[in-house]
Amino acid sequence: MAKFSLPSSRAAYLSTAGVAALTLLGGCASVTDRELPAASASAVQGSQSEEYVIGANDELSIHVWRNPELSADKIRVRPDGRLTIPLVRDMPAAGKTPTMLQEDIRLQLSQYIENPIVSVIVNEAVGSFDQQVKVVGSTAQPLAIPYRAKMTVLDAMIAVGGLGEFAAGNRSKLIRQDRQTGKSQEYRLRLSDLLRKGDSSANVLLMPGDTIIIPESNF
Repeated sequence: MAKFSLPSSRAAYLSTAGVAALTLLGGCASVTDRELPAASASAVQGSQSEEYVIGANDELSIHVWRNPELSADKIRVRPDGRLTIPLVRDMPAAGKTPTMLQEDIRLQLSQYIENPIVSVIVNEAVGSFDQQVKVVGSTAQPLAIPYRAKMTVLDAMIAVGGLGEFAAGNRSKLIRQDRQTGKSQEYRLRLSDLLRKGDSSANVLLMPGDTIIIPESNF
């Protein structure tokens, strides 16, 4: 699985966030032992119905059939979430799926050409902030990873290079925000069982915006 490297400023942010989160966990009077259900093979291998959501700094290729002069290869979504291509200026892109963006571009171009056929390809995914899965704490490389449909904890741990040397993997936590109530829910993760013992029951499905916190062992 490809890793998504972060600018040094974002890596520093994740490292700082990880320390703060771990300190907060250490100060809790009680820690939940709730666990999420294991990701079944059918759930992981099932239909990929959730389409990727474009974020700022994503690299896209936009092709307009039979109109190469209107196409754009390797164009970056600007930090403000917009992009500009021939005949389309300041089009909002962040927060849309590729299908939504290509339809919006098609409608804009239809003012100038007849029945344009547009395709949008994501070359390099960074992902919108609320779609990223963040892994902080005792790991080889703290990362914010673009969420993909059916992503599991195992996928995320492979992306960050596994547990750190002194990680207390089975004391790890997953923080998930309830999108209806806005409240954060906390779940226990058994990362040592998953990565060092191959226990598939410790592998769970992730959701956009999840944060995985990995503490270090207390000596």
